[in-house]
Amino acid sequence: MKKLRLFVLGFGNAGKAFTRLLISKQEEIEKAFKTQVKVTGIMTLSRGSIYEPLGIDLSLALNEIEKNGVFSKPNIHMDARKALEMLEYDALIELTPLNPENGRPAIDHVKTALMEGKHVITANKGPAAFSYKELKALADEKGVRFLCETAVMDGTPVFNLVEKTLLMSEVTGFRGILNSTTNFILDEMGKGREYGDILKEGTEKGFIERDPKMDVEGFDAAFKTAVLINVLMDGNVTPLQIEREGIENITEEDISKASMENKKLKLVSRGERRDGTVKGKVSVEKVPADDIFYNIEGTSSVLSVTTDLMKTISIIEHEPLIEQTAYGPFSDLLRIITNT
Repeated sequence: MKKLRLFVLGFGNAGKAFTRLLISKQEEIEKAFKTQVKVTGIMTLSRGSIYEPLGIDLSLALNEIEKNGVFSKPNIHMDARKALEMLEYDALIELTPLNPENGRPAIDHVKTALMEGKHVITANKGPAAFSYKELKALADEKGVRFLCETAVMDGTPVFNLVEKTLLMSEVTGFRGILNSTTNFILDEMGKGREYGDILKEGTEKGFIERDPKMDVEGFDAAFKTAVLINVLMDGNVTPLQIEREGIENITEEDISKASMENKKLKLVSRGERRDGTVKGKVSVEKVPADDIFYNIEGTSSVLSVTTDLMKTISIIEHEPLIEQTAYGPFSDLLRIITNT
C-alpha cells in the first residue's frame, strides 16, 4: 500500500472541516486507491503546532482544539519555513488566511514546499492571484502538483472541470457571481431590508466578516477574478490589475430602479481576451430576468466559462457551508493520489 504524508498549515474552520472529512474517508481511500494517508504535522499561529512522523491521531487533535482551543503537547518550535524544509511530509495543505496586500506568507509557504519537491494544495487565493505562473513553473520543474481548487468557489470543480473534461478547448472568457456576501446583501436589499440589519444577520450566521470591506468593496471578487485569469486563461495578472467596483455606493433607489426594469443588481466578475492580453473586471451590473445570473440568490455563486469548442458552460454552487470549502482541498488530494 502506498503512503502519502500530509503537513497541514493552518487549523481554523476550514482546516478542522478538512480533517473531519479526511477521517471519514480514510478507510474508503485505502480501499479504492490502495493509499494510506497520514497527517504528520499540523502547524498553527496561536494554537500550538504538533508533529508525529508516524502520523498524528487526528480525532484526538480535533478534540483538543475544540475543547481547549490549543494542542496539549505542542512539539514544533520553529518557523513555518524551517518546518517545511526539515520535517517529513509528501504534500503541504496550505490553509492560512489571505494577506490581501501581497499574498504573503502563503506564497512563501507554497514556494518552500515546492522547492523541497513536495506537492502543494492551497485554499488561499494569494498564491494563485499574485504568483501562479512562477509557482506552477516551479511545480512542473520539480515534478509535483500545485493545486488550488478552493480558491474561487469552495469545492466546486472549476479547475478540475476545465482541465479534465474540456480537453483541447481554450477558455476565451468567463463571467461569474463569485462573492456570496455581496450577493446576499444585494438580494436582501431588494427585499426592502435595512443594510445594517443585513450585515448583522450575516455576521451572526458567520458568512459575513465583522469588517466586510474586502467583500463589499469588491476586493475578494477581484482576487478570484485574477485566479481564474491566471489558471484558466494562462494570464499573468494580479488583483491590483483588475478593474474593480464594489457595492458600497449602491442605494435602495438603485435597487428599485433596476427592479422597475425587471432586472437585479449583481456584482459580476469578468475575464476576457482583448488586444492580445487578458483583462479582468469586477463591477455592479443590471442583470435581466432571462439571464441565469438573475436567479442566483443568497450565498450561492455561479461561474459561466466560455470556450472555443464548447461555447459557454455554467456551474452553480448553492448556498455552500464549511463542508463544501473542505471538499476543495480534499478533491485536490484525490487528484494527487490518483496522479491526475
